[in-house]
Amino acid sequence: MPQSLSKVILHIVFSTKNREPWLGSDVGPRMHAYLATICRDVGAELVHVGGVADHVHVVTTLPRTFSQAQLTEQIKKTSSKWIKALGARYRGFFWQRGYGAFSVSPSQLEALLQYIEMQPQHHRTRSFQEEYRELLRRHGIDFDEPYVWD
Repeated sequence: MPQSLSKVILHIVFSTKNREPWLGSDVGPRMHAYLATICRDVGAELVHVGGVADHVHVVTTLPRTFSQAQLTEQIKKTSSKWIKALGARYRGFFWQRGYGAFSVSPSQLEALLQYIEMQPQHHRTRSFQEEYRELLRRHGIDFDEPYVWD
């Protein structure tokens, strides 16, 4: 084949360090827009960004030239620098070290997008930790509880 083609849809989830609520209504929407810009700049086709004050969900395609680790590192590193440049108030901002990356079937994409849209309502009764544990279980990922959180 003379041409390499790919469409791998990822659902990437990561939180602020210690689940601190840095991404409130004042900066959260701006962060989501900036995450979209980062994805577009590296050649990923952004599908959706959402979340609440202590974590984000990024649904995007994986560019052919990036591994999921490289893409996630670029998203986290660039956005962390961006928010810290907003002013002294954000100088203590950090993302958690780890992340979750899950494959998304095109047939399940619409349901996932609706789930992400409902994050504020969803997290009125469920913590990020509960949500993340459920995502890991649903995707068949074994994990050691003490090492999931930093």
